[in-house]
This record gives sequence, structure tokens and C-alpha cells, in this order.
Amino acid sequence: MGLTKNRKAAAAKLKDNTFYSVADAAGLIKEVNCTKFDSSVDLHIRLGVDPRKADQAIRGTVTLPHGTGKTKSVLVLCTPDKEEEAKAAGADYVGLDEFVTKIEKGWTDVDVIVATPSVMPKIGRLGRVLGPRNLMPNPKTGTVTNDVAGAIGDIKGGKIAFKVDKAGIIHASIGRVSFKPEMLLENSMELISTIVRMKPSSAKGTYLKSVSMASTMSPGIKIDTKSAAANA
Repeated sequence: MGLTKNRKAAAAKLKDNTFYSVADAAGLIKEVNCTKFDSSVDLHIRLGVDPRKADQAIRGTVTLPHGTGKTKSVLVLCTPDKEEEAKAAGADYVGLDEFVTKIEKGWTDVDVIVATPSVMPKIGRLGRVLGPRNLMPNPKTGTVTNDVAGAIGDIKGGKIAFKVDKAGIIHASIGRVSFKPEMLLENSMELISTIVRMKPSSAKGTYLKSVSMASTMSPGIKIDTKSAAANA
């Protein structure tokens, strides 16, 4: 399939074989956006790691200073004594058995699932449904906790989870096209800095292999990894 007229026009605004600073990319993203809606802006970060090795399977969370521009829906799986706390904190769905049954039947219409440690044995079997969708609660991402209210506050306030895929790439949303460039810059640097700090000692060679910024269906803007790492 050939490129659309709008996509060609957007790509023409980027110089061939040019790598931009994060600040310049944040300023350009609106110019090369091809959609009429408020597109998501994502960072794609390729790391020099082997995801097959446990200590190099980079995974974590980061709270973006300006959030992602999207209100996330949260399901809390918990015992009855925690339900009121979850509802008061702003959870969109709260319960246990009824949602376990729904999920077993394929329901996954939420952005994040938080669970208390006591219910993990009951929801462990949901991994086959939730795992491929990155929805399985995990202590490393703060989604398995007794502090239900705190977890919901973090998620609603701009906390995102990220992990490296099988190809060694992290894909993460850092805002919307409507964000001011400085907001995208600050969100980007918060994510990059967090990932740089997580570099495993066993990873050899170049850690940040490539970084690009792109909005939905727009051409990717290549970012200079040396300047990004230096400012992280």
C-alpha cells in the first residue's frame, strides 16, 4: 500500500538521515501529524539488552509530569473490605468473583487492573487472558498492593508501566499531539531518564540503540541517542 498524500507531505518536513534532539522532536511532532483527531504521541526506544535474560528484561513504571492525556479506566480486584476504599479513590470497576468470571470469558475492557495480594491466588489463572494484553497485576508495576487508593491515585495521575518486548524495544505513550512541546519534552525525558537508570550491569555495548517519537500514523522522528542520554 502506497503512502497517502498527507503522509507524504508530513514525511517531507523531516530531513533525510537527520537525528533530532528530544526538544526539537517535541516541537516537530504536531507538524508531521497526519490525523484530524488528538493523536497519541509515543516513544519507541530500542535497547541493547537481551530480553531472554531475566536481569535484562527491563520492566518498570514512571509517573509522567503531565500524564498521557488519557483518563485510564481501572479495575480493582479485591476482597469486600477494600471495596469502599477503591471506589472512594476513583476505581471504575471494583469486585472479584464476577470480574474473574467475565475475564475468563474474554472481557478486558479496562486499561489497568489493580489487585490486593490476598486475591492473587484466585486470579493467577487469568494470566493466559491478561498476560498478552499487559493487564496482569504485578508487584513490579505497583499493581499488586494493599495500598489500593495510592495505586489508583498514581495511575489516574499519569503513572504508566513499560516493558521491553522480545525485540528489545520499549513502546510507551508520552502524551497527545495537543500537548505543548515542553510538556512532551518533560514527559519524554522522565521516561528516558528512568530507563537509563535501569541499565543492567550485565548489558554490554550501546544501551540506547535508537529512539524515535511518533504520533498515530505519522512518520517517526529519529532522536539523537547521545544527546538524549546526556540529558537524562
